[in-house]
Order: sequence, then structure tokens, then C-alpha cells
Amino acid sequence: MARTIVGILRGGSSSEYDSSLKSGAALLQALPEDRYDTRDIFIDRNGLWHSRGMPAEPARALSQVDVVLNALHGGAGEDGTVQRILQRMGIPYAGSGALPASISLNKIAARNVLRSAGIRIPAGISFTVRDGTTADMAMKVFSLFPAPYVVKPPMEGSSFGIVIAETLIDLPDAIGDVLDAFGSALVEEYVLGREASVGVIENFRNEQLYTLPPAQIRIPTGSRYLTRKLISDANVDYEVPSNFTHEEKQAIADMARAAHQALGLSHFSNADIMVTKHGPYLLEVNASPHLHDKAPFHHMLQSVGSSVKDFAEHAVSLAEQH
Repeated sequence: MARTIVGILRGGSSSEYDSSLKSGAALLQALPEDRYDTRDIFIDRNGLWHSRGMPAEPARALSQVDVVLNALHGGAGEDGTVQRILQRMGIPYAGSGALPASISLNKIAARNVLRSAGIRIPAGISFTVRDGTTADMAMKVFSLFPAPYVVKPPMEGSSFGIVIAETLIDLPDAIGDVLDAFGSALVEEYVLGREASVGVIENFRNEQLYTLPPAQIRIPTGSRYLTRKLISDANVDYEVPSNFTHEEKQAIADMARAAHQALGLSHFSNADIMVTKHGPYLLEVNASPHLHDKAPFHHMLQSVGSSVKDFAEHAVSLAEQH
């Protein structure tokens, strides 16, 4: 029987380059050689595509590929660019379409959709460099919600570029730092609670929208919030099974499914949720889950007796049916 040729995209020019390399490597290793002929399609930090170790135009790199698994995180992998390339070429791929993926990546656009769907999110307001002085911006934020504040770039993931302003005095500089680096800034209220990560997979284990058990994110003592450095240093633990109550787990699962549907995502997603004494708050949703062994999705799969291999084969089948 002919093997299915699976192109695996990894790398890319976004800030999540290193994580993408690891997710792609996990997929390349997971798919059994007797059933799949995997093609490592690498995209470098400058956005140049490579196939079989040589630079190649996307059309050439993707030639003869039956199905694509997109392990790119952020940037062109989630802003609709790669999805549109694959759609133009008529190549089936796993994951969300161009528009839902781009909305999910854009935290400001995603907030508008989630709020309209009645999903609880932290209070927030966004600014660009054209919106006056950072002092004026800070006072506008202060009129809406109190300190501390989370200031983040709207189009980055994995806690990249986040600045915490503990007080109103700290806020103008925090906003300025993010605006200088990214051109726009989203300021949200600091929601205190226990952070969970939960995966959603379509048509898995006889469920139309299957939710994996939530992983509770545990950071080292003395750290107040999840940072890019903690993630990159693998200094974060993901506890699955978690110690959330049955009611909390149900609320987390319901919120993850509702967000997946509200954003129009396809095949799978991963939601980050803060569980507070007032209930869960949705922080963000990723259309392209991280799959390496230091990522929560990997641990969630293991907790139900599954694996990245099972997920990868299921993703291929979802792409073929799409």
C-alpha cells in the first residue's frame, strides 16, 4: 500500500521559532514510517522555505505532498499566510482555515469575538502609537480597571513581550516598551488564580468536540506569572491530572469548547484559562498547539492514554476528510 506523503512545516520567522522546530520534530518522529512518508519542510527565520535541505519556493517544497501538518507557531503559520498558500495549491491540511487562525492569533480581534459570544475574558483596552502619550493611555486604563496590569503585544504567543505593571506609576513605561517593540499594545487586568491549559480535538474518541483533561500550570515559587524565560528554560510543570474540582474541570472544558466554536476553529485548538474564585477567565486560544514533550498538550494526551503519534495520525485523517 502506498504511503501517505505528509509535509510537516516547522520553523518560521515568528518569535516562536524554537518551539515550532520542536513541535515539528515531534510530528516527524511520531508518524510511523510504514504508513507515512514524511517531508521536513523547514522555513528559516527570514521566511525562506527549504525542502530536503535546499532552499525552495513553497510550490516546489510542497510538490507531491498529499497532506500538510502545520507545526508553525505564530507569524505566517497562524496569520492565514500559509493556509492561503495551501488552499491555492489544493493541498489538504490539518488545522484551522486562514481567517479563523488569523483572528485567533490577533488577541484584539479574538477578544471582540469572544466577548460577543458571552465568554468571560479579562477587562482590557488596546492602543497604537497614534493614540496619544503613554501617560494619557495609562490614565484611560486606570479609569476602566485597577492595577496591576498585563501589557502585551497583540500578535505574539508563548508569553513573548509581556510586561507586568504593578502600579499605575509603572504603566506608562510598560505601555511604551510594548509600543516601541511592536507598534501596538493590549493592556488587560491582572487576573489572579490558577492557570490551566486545555486541548480540544474534533471527532476524537467518538466525540464531536473532545476536551482533554486540563493541565494545571505550576511555576516556581517566587514567580508571579508565566514568562517566556520560564517556558524556554523548561522551568514550568504541567500537572495532569490536576487538582481542579469536578465542577471547575467542567467549566474549563465548556469554556474551551465555546471558544473553539466562537472563533470558528477547525480540527483542534488549545486554550489558556485562569481559574479564579469568580470562575474561569479565558486568556487566549492557540489554533496550533505546541506538541513537544515540554508542552502541556503532550502531557494532556498522555493523561488519557494517548500520544503525539495518535494525535498526528488523527490530524492527518481530519485533513484528508476536510
